[in-house]
Amino acid sequence: MYSKIFKEIVEVMHHDYAGYIDKIGWDRPNDYKKRIRNLERNNALNTTLFSEIVNDYLLDFKDPHVYLKVSTDKTNQEYQIGFNVRRYANRLFVTNVTKEKRLQSGHEIISVDYIPIDVLVHKHRRELRDDGAEREDWRPILKKYYQCEVRTADGSTFSMEFNQYEKKLHTPPYKIEKYNDSTLLLTFTDFKDPDGIKKLLNHYMEDLIQYENWIIDIRTNYGGSDVAFHSIIPYLFPEGENQIDLSEKYAMKFNCTEKNYERIKQSFEKELQTIKDEKAKQSLANYLYQWEENKGKGFVAFNSNVSKIIEGKKMPKQVAVLIDRYCSSSGEVFADICKHSDKVTLIGRPTYGINGYGNITCAVWNNRFELYYPTSRLNSMDKGKTLLDVAVHPDVYLPWTPEHLERDVDLLEAEKQLSSK
Repeated sequence: MYSKIFKEIVEVMHHDYAGYIDKIGWDRPNDYKKRIRNLERNNALNTTLFSEIVNDYLLDFKDPHVYLKVSTDKTNQEYQIGFNVRRYANRLFVTNVTKEKRLQSGHEIISVDYIPIDVLVHKHRRELRDDGAEREDWRPILKKYYQCEVRTADGSTFSMEFNQYEKKLHTPPYKIEKYNDSTLLLTFTDFKDPDGIKKLLNHYMEDLIQYENWIIDIRTNYGGSDVAFHSIIPYLFPEGENQIDLSEKYAMKFNCTEKNYERIKQSFEKELQTIKDEKAKQSLANYLYQWEENKGKGFVAFNSNVSKIIEGKKMPKQVAVLIDRYCSSSGEVFADICKHSDKVTLIGRPTYGINGYGNITCAVWNNRFELYYPTSRLNSMDKGKTLLDVAVHPDVYLPWTPEHLERDVDLLEAEKQLSSK
């Protein structure tokens, strides 16, 4: 069973994945086929090990939008270690704690399984992608180890075995709150619920048109759909008619294979049944129609208007948008649109840079294994750009340091920028 599934995964990556034309010869499927076959013969392969092997194979494509996930049920739960870290020099700093109560924000991890951090960086350079310390994702790496050595704020140290905590579904805390007498703080941790965002904006409509300044926090944004943020965009541009052109960066082609069409159709028909916002529904229906019209034709440019006319609003007068490496997918598109407005200043660090290959779909095997991969490719990738090249870069760059754990450096800079203008 596992050998057959892996063979079909390779076929997807060599035919349906939108980045395959740039990455011919990058992967080594035969090495993994032999390993899987040998493990099967010895009856030594299970769901977890197979998933680990496949995800190791997928690393060769150097695309964060590509991964294999095992669907969860009562017999198979997804776990996490209960905290997040960020590297600075040769230490991992705990940035936030979800479940692991033995740790606090600001604690330092100085070794893992008695291995110094700089050695781990070298060992896991494929997973870390060599983008620099502030852009690394250590969550999947720490899950592979048993224990760590921790240094506290007073300089004392202790050893701690990693625990496994059941991963909960992300619940997006869309929030609008008063920051000071002239400023609202808006937080969006994803753009997956257009109805929810529109409902929030309607609820706070009176405040939205009274406050002179907004700060929008998308430093952590898990993406979703561009249609979800359409109702926010008019507020971000000066009053009157504004024309923006995203064609140079976002012109793209879709890999319209028959299988991609079937997978896209299945997921979007489900989504259309749940969305109430008519504009969002029409946008998704048009997208699905273009897939149907072009299925089987290979790479095709869809009819999409990347030059937009936006009718701006009087208020707010100025906006600061906070971005970071954990802002991805449609969150990055939102940040890019903001960059075209004289009202907006982007503050923080470059976004994830994940949109070179986008519009994700999913192939499923046995109702258990889910392979996520992009179906579209930016034309700009023809120029040999990296994913960091297509990230959105801030107007005011603030490198991440442990000082961010003591005070919100980005938010304070946003306040400074707004007051100075």
